[in-house]
Amino acid sequence: MLTSSRGLAASLVLASFTLSAPAFAQVVNPADEVAEDTQGPITISANVALASEYRFRGVDLSGGEIAIQGGFDLATDSGFYVGTWASSLDETTVGFGSTEVDVYGGWSGEFASGLSADVGVIGYLYPDAGPGDFDYVEFYGSVGFAMGPAEATVGVAYAPDQDSLGGTDNFYIYTDLGVGIPGTPVSVIGHVGYTDGFLTFTNDSKAFDWSIGAEAALYGPLSLSAAYVGAEGDIPVGAYDFVDDAFVVTLSASF
Repeated sequence: MLTSSRGLAASLVLASFTLSAPAFAQVVNPADEVAEDTQGPITISANVALASEYRFRGVDLSGGEIAIQGGFDLATDSGFYVGTWASSLDETTVGFGSTEVDVYGGWSGEFASGLSADVGVIGYLYPDAGPGDFDYVEFYGSVGFAMGPAEATVGVAYAPDQDSLGGTDNFYIYTDLGVGIPGTPVSVIGHVGYTDGFLTFTNDSKAFDWSIGAEAALYGPLSLSAAYVGAEGDIPVGAYDFVDDAFVVTLSASF
């Protein structure tokens, strides 16, 4: 629960992942987000994006302004990977710097036909933030299911007690669904998440977030997504509404 406008801004900064991690709002396997350039046992990939807003777990981290994002990943044929991803923030609205940099590492792989797993750790860094503790670490894990054109992911993320989280912790659980439309490059996507802990904007420190939309491959490495996104929050009257529902469009490319 937030007790001041400074606490609201601090928690908002601390809430900021993509791998939407990169990138659209929770940690996902980097191999699912970017094209691969295989070099022997090592795979190197990169991604860039231009988003109408940076939304992390339903929360606006760019003040309703356009966000520039991108990252690099290195993966081995055994499933281990490391990477980094960054996004611009709205320095005036958020109040703690203009850039978020995420550094992560983990393992992902398929353990049965149609079943996959992804586990790892991610650090959220704010290199040009003002005085105070803002960087924090989160552990994550997910299981993916695929059947024909449909895919589903169930995941959790846990940030243990840290000074940057006010000496408390944060727990997040989510599910993502995607269904490809046969004969088209379009997929319908949906997301529901639930947060319990410091990184919320409700009086009881519990909140749901959601999104529904579509994504499509355009040409070569380009893709386009559009989604309606929102989250629960008890925002003080007159304050900027970080969790107001919004329509978010993202143009991305992977290499």
